[in-house]
Amino acid sequence: MKKMAAALAGGLVLLSGAFAEDAETAVAAARDWRAAHGADILSGFVDLLSLPNDANDAENIRRNADYISALFAERGFEMELLESDEAPPLIYGLREAPGATRTIAIYVHYDGQPTEPADWTHPPFEPRLYSRVMTEGGEEIPFPKTGEAIDEDWRLYARSASDDKAPIPALLAAIDALDEAGIGFTSNIKLIFDGEEEAGSDYLDDYLAAHADKFADVELWLFCDGPTHQSGRPQLVFGVRGVTGLEVTVYGPNRGLHSGHYGNWAPGPGWRLAQLLASMKDEKGRVLIKDFYTSTAPISKAERAAIAAMPDIDDELRETFGLAETEMDNAPIAERLLLPALNLKGLKSAEVGALSRNVIPPSATASIGVRLVKGNDPEAMLTILEDHIKKMGYFITREEPDAEIRARHPLIARVHRSGGYPAMRSRMDDPRVAPLVGALRTVAGDELILNPSLGGSLPLYMFESVSDAPIVILPIANYDNNQHSADENIRIGNLFYGVDAYAAVLTMSAD
Repeated sequence: MKKMAAALAGGLVLLSGAFAEDAETAVAAARDWRAAHGADILSGFVDLLSLPNDANDAENIRRNADYISALFAERGFEMELLESDEAPPLIYGLREAPGATRTIAIYVHYDGQPTEPADWTHPPFEPRLYSRVMTEGGEEIPFPKTGEAIDEDWRLYARSASDDKAPIPALLAAIDALDEAGIGFTSNIKLIFDGEEEAGSDYLDDYLAAHADKFADVELWLFCDGPTHQSGRPQLVFGVRGVTGLEVTVYGPNRGLHSGHYGNWAPGPGWRLAQLLASMKDEKGRVLIKDFYTSTAPISKAERAAIAAMPDIDDELRETFGLAETEMDNAPIAERLLLPALNLKGLKSAEVGALSRNVIPPSATASIGVRLVKGNDPEAMLTILEDHIKKMGYFITREEPDAEIRARHPLIARVHRSGGYPAMRSRMDDPRVAPLVGALRTVAGDELILNPSLGGSLPLYMFESVSDAPIVILPIANYDNNQHSADENIRIGNLFYGVDAYAAVLTMSAD
């Protein structure tokens, strides 16, 4: 591998020239490589996972950036850390392929969710290998030695094992396999590794604007994040939902009142809040707020065809989650994800259980989340919610109401808007995506699912400002990976699928 890096640095051309014979040859090389080097792939991954990666931990996040940058520099990439005093480094890399006429950019984020070690079976940055998933009787096993066989049902446990460091060792292994076999890339490859995605990517748009020249020639964005389909089948995803929300507090008396002395006389804010929330959504799950669905982009013919071809997993999901019925008379989840969603994230009004008291509390608060789809503007959607609150008779304030406001308005709602960002959905029939679909079918065959949108949110909209290239998500993590939770894990078979998938991507047809 070091010899290959030296050759690239010296400007030598790979023996096979600029293009792979075909994706099948590349995938076969990837499978041979991981069969021979599986233990080494895991060992390298353990080293990476051992680096704490909370975006707010500046020292350790920098260690991650330096370490990852060095790994790709060893493999012939020109690496650069784009710096800011306010944010973790944005890792940028470029490896040009002789004769390539297309440039694709690969996005990964290297930060992870904060951890509460007490909730974990093992310390979150001390990776452990299990024979299978812990909750199904898996037992801790030693890491394999070089040359030993790998069971694809093994689970590797650590923070960011799936979200989102997994693509890094998979991509490295794919590159090693192709270089060892003398198979050249068919595209120029740009890397962009984000160090603050889990913290909101607040400075990513600044980075992109400041370095727009680096991305103007990108013809396809490939985001390596998220889980495979709930069926367990691999998927290629063409969009994500956006996100925003607000917190609303309604009021009763200006102090807690004894419910015996004042019940049936002083209005209870909990009841008021319950009635307000009930006016927003009916029992079937349809949002009743005026114009809530108006700006939603229509579902295209290609998207409808893709939904029709997806496996029917709704009955299985209902059984898994203990639900007798889901919204809109069991409407398919794939269709529901293409509509904006109004979610109640939390409620607070006095206490319950052993802490409950005979009191009419002064206020009640609801945290409302809104998942957005293509066409929805975050601020406009929050205005629609506020207009509904006004329609229900409430006076809206941004501050805690004073005595004068209380005296003038029987119904008061303090509203605090959250931040957020819009959804993004690329055209499924964009011809620039066709070679990618063909390459991945080389790996997954007819098992590959083409999915119009994930239910979760990523800041993909920022990348639309630097190029008009389609943005597609290639997830590799198992869907039961405990993402963002304790005992996060990656199934080894999913990690190895990533090796094969990236080998196919790096050598996909130039047509």
